[in-house]
Amino acid sequence: MAPSHPPQPLDLPRLTQAQAPLTQAVDVINERGETEQVHIPAERALTVYVDRRELVTLMTLGAHPELLVLGYLRNQRLVDSVFDIESITVDWEVNAAAVRTRHGIARIEERTASKVVTTGCGQGSVFGGLMDEVDRIELPQAQLTQAQLYGLVNAIRLKETTYKSAGSVHGCALFRGEDMLVFVEDVGRHNAIDTIAGWMWMNPEAPSAAPSTQAGQTDTASFQPMGGADKVFYTTGRLTSEMVIKSAQMGVPIVVSRSGMTQMGHAVAQQLGLCAIGRATNRRFVCYAGAHRLVLQPELA
Repeated sequence: MAPSHPPQPLDLPRLTQAQAPLTQAVDVINERGETEQVHIPAERALTVYVDRRELVTLMTLGAHPELLVLGYLRNQRLVDSVFDIESITVDWEVNAAAVRTRHGIARIEERTASKVVTTGCGQGSVFGGLMDEVDRIELPQAQLTQAQLYGLVNAIRLKETTYKSAGSVHGCALFRGEDMLVFVEDVGRHNAIDTIAGWMWMNPEAPSAAPSTQAGQTDTASFQPMGGADKVFYTTGRLTSEMVIKSAQMGVPIVVSRSGMTQMGHAVAQQLGLCAIGRATNRRFVCYAGAHRLVLQPELA
């Protein structure tokens, strides 16, 4: 038997920083017949090519397009590790993202042949069977107190956002307790959660968890991308099956929404034991599923 060799240090994916303007000024006519200028979200198409093969076109604001593409590949289950990706290059002059993998994507034609168009704003889509991997997901034990829930809802309320200035976008955030770790807005909530998934892959659980070797390289045996065990995912959009499944794939066992929940999203959350909290504004909320993860403090209401 040939001797086994330890994994070699690899670079994290090289990402461009091709942020695009998030809003655009347009002239409108108001109810008094007057012309005024308002800002609207600058939606744009981004066509993703993987190893020179066209994969999908995403409609996006373009705030963090490289992380969006990385998270999309992760949540579509097309790549298993952040180290499967060598680079992601976004060029807004041609509205394209070029992904270079290290070893290709096995059976990519077969795995992308079946597409489900989701209910996400901006026409989200997922490849393959939507429910294929649900049975294999095991969520970690975690709880959220009612006080922490109120804290994160308040943090969202105070956040300066594109929605406040231009409307027409969804926001998603990742929290540890009531501490906001990252906040993303996009034209569709599915894009925002994919961007957060990409951000988690590019960041270790703690700075000390990313030992480096040579300049720019990471010890793949020691690098642990950020996990979801002690995290809470927040979205301004409704909790559909897609949002619940993606949160579970990221290992996040608690989701909170300003909106409601669909029947299929509810069924998947119950199957997974995921805590789904909706209609969370000010001090009101309803817990649709996974109430065992919510530590109630009714006196705070």
